[in-house]
Amino acid sequence: MIDDWRPTCAIDILRLRAQVFNGIRCFFLAKDVLEVETPLLGHACGTDPQLDFFTTDYIAHSQRDTLFLQTSPEFAMKRLLAAGSGSIYQICKAFRNGESGRFHNPEFTMLEWYRVGFTLTELMDEISELIETLSLGYLSLNATQRFTYQDVFQRTTGLNSLTFSYVDYSAFALANGQPEALAICGYEHALWLDFIFSHYIQPHLGENAVCMVYGYPACQSSLARINPLNPLITDRIEVFINGIELGNGYYELTDAQEQNKRFDEEIAVRLQNNRPVTVKDKQLIAAMEQGLPECSGMAIGLDRLIMALTGNLSINDVLSFPVHRA
Repeated sequence: MIDDWRPTCAIDILRLRAQVFNGIRCFFLAKDVLEVETPLLGHACGTDPQLDFFTTDYIAHSQRDTLFLQTSPEFAMKRLLAAGSGSIYQICKAFRNGESGRFHNPEFTMLEWYRVGFTLTELMDEISELIETLSLGYLSLNATQRFTYQDVFQRTTGLNSLTFSYVDYSAFALANGQPEALAICGYEHALWLDFIFSHYIQPHLGENAVCMVYGYPACQSSLARINPLNPLITDRIEVFINGIELGNGYYELTDAQEQNKRFDEEIAVRLQNNRPVTVKDKQLIAAMEQGLPECSGMAIGLDRLIMALTGNLSINDVLSFPVHRA
């Protein structure tokens, strides 16, 4: 008898999910932040060398075109910001190919929002307020924690995160019984930071608390602005609860020329590493040329947030039908 028709989560989890979604909408309604909806399918996608994507063929009038399922609604939402939408948020599905595991499902639910005129500090205040509001009745949180990336990296490992030293980083990996890091990371500063941070720092962040790490090294700038007072760091934050990474936030890059340069650099890395070919979002560049307002933005994985609220250890326990039952 086939029994895999059943959901993998309890029905109570579905009720909690509905309550979380409603809580998010009430939170932003009270702050006059507009809920928007953007396409899941697009003609371009992100260029991040670490991400893979889903494609599909679109056929109309005997013409065939390749469309991408979004890995994030970020680019389309920034086009709305450039068009004068003001502060906006969205609850939507996002898709990342090849991602499966305790914290990953190739289809997941994301909350993304942008606050026009907000500093990164103001955004961090709002992140803390939102999560504390949603956690009431489910998780008793200690005071919010805020650490700079370089401080928590130095304190935990004794290494300098801002200046790359292959000798020091590889010695640390060997001393901690992980020689495979040398082959995985090579001479890439960003890869070493990801490896060391995820293995030795992240698991200890946010013990029954919202923990925000900010001031990431510039080599991990992604779509964030380089800090104007310190070019070695970028205006980026990540949020954690009980070692679970919930999401990324940025003081957003508004320079179209710099954004185009970063896209080209990431595409070159993808080609060098034989990753699937991606298509640069020229519409985003055009919108940024028109003028993206100064703003801060945040993306939170809602499935992981529900894991944190309920104490579940696997994303499958908070999804109705993960990929193996989809």
